Amino acid sequence: MKKEKIVFFEADNEEKTFFERELSHLSPVFSSKPLNQENLEQYQDCTIASIFVRSVADKIHLSKLPNLKFIATRSTGFNHVDLDYCNQAGIKVANVPIYGENTVAEHTFALILALSRNLHKAYLRTLRGDFSIKGLQGFDLKGKTLGVIGAGNIGLHVIKMAKGFGMNVLAYDINEQHFLAEVMQFKYTSLEYLLKHSDIISLHAPLNEKTKHLINSENIKLIKRGALLINTARGELVDTNALVSALDQGILRGAGLDVLEGENYIVEDSMLLYENIPTDTLQRLLKNHILMDREDVVITPHIGFNSIEATKRILTTTVTNILSFLEGNPVNLINETNQ
Repeated sequence: MKKEKIVFFEADNEEKTFFERELSHLSPVFSSKPLNQENLEQYQDCTIASIFVRSVADKIHLSKLPNLKFIATRSTGFNHVDLDYCNQAGIKVANVPIYGENTVAEHTFALILALSRNLHKAYLRTLRGDFSIKGLQGFDLKGKTLGVIGAGNIGLHVIKMAKGFGMNVLAYDINEQHFLAEVMQFKYTSLEYLLKHSDIISLHAPLNEKTKHLINSENIKLIKRGALLINTARGELVDTNALVSALDQGILRGAGLDVLEGENYIVEDSMLLYENIPTDTLQRLLKNHILMDREDVVITPHIGFNSIEATKRILTTTVTNILSFLEGNPVNLINETNQ
């Protein structure tokens, strides 16, 4: 097996230990930083790159890695990878297609319950030494309607859990599976109908050109007044300006967000120093900081995937993807190259 230069970006100590053990014969290199303009020169000779969601694998960055043959993203989503450029450059890309459907679904309900029972608001109050219960009355999930946007693997797990709470479920997805709908007792609807009739709306759609700002300043007005919005998918599915406005107007009672629009810049503040950030992006960042200070918003730092079991599946699948590529039989590919 030919020895390649393998670089793992966004690698924490646990990942480093795992990959060093499993791929010791390949002498992998590690960076705690995402793939970005700052570290490109240091890794110009890499032939295999393993990245996570904060890395920006676009044409500008990838074109400066002339020896790159393979990208193994340690995520299911791949909107951070420029597949068109990879196709043209002959760079194969693999993802982790299945690792934590139940994991993300459980985190979704953690956010739902934190809002429906005012756990976040109560916690902040008790930190101030205030143990009064005024304004902390929650509501039952039983009998409420959950609207699931994106009824794929994760969405279906959310639906299954919702039925366990005694909820009614509406779903919007471009690929309708009517047999499953009948068995699991949920109903497919249009996006507009779902927004108008759901007490809680949960997003589980992939991010692409068609789904960016799927929830926007126009259709957010359709949402049933007093509903909750939950997003554990991708931050860019929701127009941040529209979200803040809907909260201010009382259209939304609250929001549970594991992802934020432009979260890369929030997590990696140093990127503001060397990236050319568009004005509208900076405005969204400020809006995100406004969201962080609200008692009716619960924000977690993109940890919906981060359970012990799911993390192990991600690491194991990534090793399999890399070894399969080196053996000439790549698996879990998400693109077709010209080479």
